Amino acid sequence: MEKAVSREGAMAAAQKMLKNLPCSFTYFARMISTTQQRCLNLMEYQSKVLLQNSGVTVQNFLMAENPADAVDISKKLKVPEYVIKAQVLAGGRGLGHFDNGFKSGVHITKKPAEIEAILGNMIGHRLITKQTPKDGILVKKVMVAESVTIKRETYVCILMDREHNGPVIVASPSGGTDIENVAEKTPHLIKTVPVNISEGVSDEMANTIAKFLGFEGAKVNKAATEIKRLWDFFLKVDAIQVEINPLAETVEGNVVAVDAKIQFDDNAKFRQQDIFALDNTSETDPREVQAAKYNLNYIGMSGNIGCLVNGAGLAMATMDIIKLHGGEPANFLDVGGGVREEQVYEAFKILTSDPNVKAILVNVFGGIVNCATIANGIVNASRNIKLSIPLVVRLEGTNVEEAKKILRESGLPIQLASSLEDAAVKVTSSI
Repeated sequence: MEKAVSREGAMAAAQKMLKNLPCSFTYFARMISTTQQRCLNLMEYQSKVLLQNSGVTVQNFLMAENPADAVDISKKLKVPEYVIKAQVLAGGRGLGHFDNGFKSGVHITKKPAEIEAILGNMIGHRLITKQTPKDGILVKKVMVAESVTIKRETYVCILMDREHNGPVIVASPSGGTDIENVAEKTPHLIKTVPVNISEGVSDEMANTIAKFLGFEGAKVNKAATEIKRLWDFFLKVDAIQVEINPLAETVEGNVVAVDAKIQFDDNAKFRQQDIFALDNTSETDPREVQAAKYNLNYIGMSGNIGCLVNGAGLAMATMDIIKLHGGEPANFLDVGGGVREEQVYEAFKILTSDPNVKAILVNVFGGIVNCATIANGIVNASRNIKLSIPLVVRLEGTNVEEAKKILRESGLPIQLASSLEDAAVKVTSSI
């Protein structure tokens, strides 16, 4: 039985394991994590709308963009109790606090008259949690939902699994908690069911899972129906993971998807254009967003030496050797194997947009990449953006002599390095 049954859990475990390794390994773990999550970032309410549209049972809810919306919400959403949740792309909202001193990004109230005041303390203020930057994230929208009185919490996740060469359903009657800990400490409470993608989830399979989750009597059919709807949704939206935690049994005997985390296959973007149009990049580093437009992998760091490298492994080695010589890398930037001149230009624009960058190191090994292409891109970028900080270039591989000639004859103050070691020494001493 796998201990980390969700992609997020697996990544968290990997990052925990790597945190004491050389700096670049930690950067690479973060790069993988960011890349997997950056493809499509959805707020909680957006995920619930998608589920609701596919027939999955979720709480009734309305959205607020300013405190005055409370009046309309209290008229339309007449429920015994309200749960009010700030919408940001971060976990730990309930334990967070706002920059105005207001505690918690999740509130429960039975009094409609209190909704406006709560919204006023959330909207337009920054929510700070363990998963946000230190200055928090600006809250622009708040979800006001029907509070569900939960009798029991279960866990259901459908995901693509390499070990099974296809989709599996992971279920546990112990939901609402860290599922990785459940798998580690009580593995008998985790059930993994492979699904034949051509045959889908049968009634028998859904009923078996529902019973394992602890549903009884008429609620078995209700839970089985929700499981089959989740499977249909999984296929419909080209998901690679649909995690419902908790799939709750309410005191009224209903089965409700209270919280959802959905990951989509970015290769299916051409089929899911409406969903990908929902992508929220307002909380993402603008440089990462710009880089993604040009198929560049960029992650900002806190150092002052900008790095432009082709290949993740070479990028890690470059950052490590900069650290070895007393420098601090300002970023991870992998231009990839099929880089073009215009991509090099955009990469330089991104690097120089960081005011902390005081020097740039280009380290390229031309296997698939033609070094002359990189050289032309460097020269054009340096001239067009009027580069005024030290630039060190180390090139090896395909057409390297032609590339060096282009750089030498450019008339630009570009320092050529004979090796990676030489490049690191030159760039760290240039600041």
